[in-house]
Amino acid sequence: MKKSQETQEDSLQQESRHQLHQIVISKILRSHRFFQNLVLYSFLIGFGFGLGFILNVHIRNVSFNPQLFRLSSLSPSSFSTPPLQPQPEIVVPLNDTVVATNDDDHEVGQKGHYLMMPENVVHNMTEEELLLRASKIQEKTLKMTKKAAFMFLTRGKLPLAKLWERFFKGHEGLFSIYIHTSDPFYFDDHTPETSPFYRRRIPSKEVGWGMVSMVAAERRLLANALLDAGNHRFVLLSESDIPLFNFSTIYSYLINSQHSYVDVYDLPGPAGRGRYNRRMSPVISRTNWRKGSQWFEIDREVALAVVSDTTYFPVFEKYCLWNCYADEHYLSTFVHAMFPGKNANRSLTWTDWSRRGPHPRKYTRRSVTGEFLRRVRNREQGCVYNGKKSEKCYLFARKFDGSTLDKLLYFAHSVMGF
Repeated sequence: MKKSQETQEDSLQQESRHQLHQIVISKILRSHRFFQNLVLYSFLIGFGFGLGFILNVHIRNVSFNPQLFRLSSLSPSSFSTPPLQPQPEIVVPLNDTVVATNDDDHEVGQKGHYLMMPENVVHNMTEEELLLRASKIQEKTLKMTKKAAFMFLTRGKLPLAKLWERFFKGHEGLFSIYIHTSDPFYFDDHTPETSPFYRRRIPSKEVGWGMVSMVAAERRLLANALLDAGNHRFVLLSESDIPLFNFSTIYSYLINSQHSYVDVYDLPGPAGRGRYNRRMSPVISRTNWRKGSQWFEIDREVALAVVSDTTYFPVFEKYCLWNCYADEHYLSTFVHAMFPGKNANRSLTWTDWSRRGPHPRKYTRRSVTGEFLRRVRNREQGCVYNGKKSEKCYLFARKFDGSTLDKLLYFAHSVMGF
């Protein structure tokens, strides 16, 4: 009897341990499935976030403007445009200009002019970020005033600033100003806030005469000017340049022009073809090598192509070094290859190269007369503007030193008209 009770107790204990064992195993199996499901769901969620991030980055980097594809993927012929046919000249009255109505950007004043002061152009973008952003800027869909960007490439301050201030006065909203100076100690503390030159210096770097760094500075100016979608024409000037006409005349000439103005010619001899480096081939052949004046005026299409250039400029950086003078060859060669049909093949800035040497003649106070200022506007062989003969061949002239300021101001009204 006692043994029978012990046997029953043992069997009950065994059965209890067996049930407990099954419960433990069941919980382990459930926890294992839960862990598997947790890992699977975590993987799916992570995969979804990762795929979304990749698609987002890809979409942001895609440009849908065919003009902004990298030049390295295009052949020179793809940029070639047929010669423009003469069209009736459309003169834009300065009093009837249409301005942007976005209150966040501008306050609109009377006669289509902006009331706001020029914005600060200082930024902290790197060179790569600046060029990339400028190459992707699109024109806004709203109606905007077409502006001309005046880009000053200087060593330091502007000795003829008072002449230019009189030139720009009363035409706010039709122009933008950008200053690149290689002087690290340049400050405009003495420039009044009412001046169009106030705080217009862009982030600049040192420039070497005749070196590729000068072309880099020009690209830097263009990139900063392209950030403003209202800028349609881009003029490169130096601190020794002067206007030969009033603002209305120059503005209408630029805005209504069907061409860009880049000096392009083929010059045999050591000062032209002799500067070509055979290692530039095959990107730049000797037959496409061109020379021209550094001082240009271009439209927005050409400016976008210049700052987007990843084909020609790196070749100049690598092979156009000493005794090459990149500023006299880069843009001329680039425009000759990419935009032959829309270039006027001349500069709008008059320069006196009658004296031999690497530098043009510099004019002092004694040289400035009314007759001289009228004479340099035209060329002996004349010129063509929008398919018609014109006597306005040059809109600007150089080189004038600071001593000429008072006489230039004297002739500004009677000769230049401002």
